[in-house]
Amino acid sequence: MASKKGVRLIITLECTECRTNANKRSRGVSRYTTTKNRRNTTGRVELKKFCTHCNAHTVHKEIK
Repeated sequence: MASKKGVRLIITLECTECRTNANKRSRGVSRYTTTKNRRNTTGRVELKKFCTHCNAHTVHKEIK
């Protein structure tokens, strides 16, 4: 039997500053998990979240 796919997906958000900055304070990248509705939000999600490595609020983008 085929399983029915749900409407809500679990996505991972990753800090864009940590990924691109070579002179950062510590190693690692800030990541958050959240859900999104696949019918209403078809594109990639961008949210401003607190990054513990940058110690500031930065843009976090959805990764696969």
